[in-house]
Amino acid sequence: MKYVGAHVSAAGGVENAPLNARRIGARAFALFTKNQKQWQAKPLEAAGIAAFKRNLAESGIAPRHVLPHDSYLINLGHPDPEKREKSLRALLDETLRAGQLGLHFLNFHPGSHLGELSDVQCLDQIADGMKRILSESDGVTLLVEGTSGQGHHVGHRFEHLARLLERVAEPQRTGVCLDTCHMFAAGYDIRTAEAYEATMDLFDAIVGRENLRAAHLNDAKADLGSRLDRHDSIGRGKLGVEAFRSLMNDPRFDDMPLILETIDESLWPAEIELMYSLVKAGS
Repeated sequence: MKYVGAHVSAAGGVENAPLNARRIGARAFALFTKNQKQWQAKPLEAAGIAAFKRNLAESGIAPRHVLPHDSYLINLGHPDPEKREKSLRALLDETLRAGQLGLHFLNFHPGSHLGELSDVQCLDQIADGMKRILSESDGVTLLVEGTSGQGHHVGHRFEHLARLLERVAEPQRTGVCLDTCHMFAAGYDIRTAEAYEATMDLFDAIVGRENLRAAHLNDAKADLGSRLDRHDSIGRGKLGVEAFRSLMNDPRFDDMPLILETIDESLWPAEIELMYSLVKAGS
């Protein structure tokens, strides 16, 4: 069974996110547990944590179908040791916040070497950071998001994701979040049923189907292999609806958060309905 939702607002307190998800007919959702554009944030308060858990239960959405997203400022691959340490502390804080809310996952962008390291050096640095965060936290699984490869960001090749998981070597607490826009921009075609199956078979062979734990559902403004991270509304970009038909009928994506990050949130209720309409009987 598929669980589709969107990255909803937590303005006014994290406890509002489940309410916002319910309003758009979501069966899953993503949120920021703090301001994504600031390093510092007040600790979560006991009342807000209790209200979040209560609202989540009342929404009918399971904790495993909630996908908190890290701050955009965090970069575990930063070549400057002090700035990397700042990112490590920030990601640890976000991991602990997810745990306080009773959530299973934290989704994060792997990072960028800013042109000062090789891809391999950057990936190994990120993996070392992940190991440290896992050693200083408990229960929350770190999900590495596949990137478009824009700028000097790593994580756009399946081999990059596999290297991170292999070096961390904690399969119970690590996994991958695939983003349809990012995959396409990175050069992985999923526009037709045949192209989709070839790409996902490649993912299975390199990364491993068992490591797929979540997905972002986004159409793409830019062309195949452009390496540009430009989301679009479903069916209005270069991917088209057929890519999402393939995904919604793929058992690889059962029982995990499938999150819209499309550009017009007024369309989210309709896009959620569209996703479920693509499911064939018996799938």
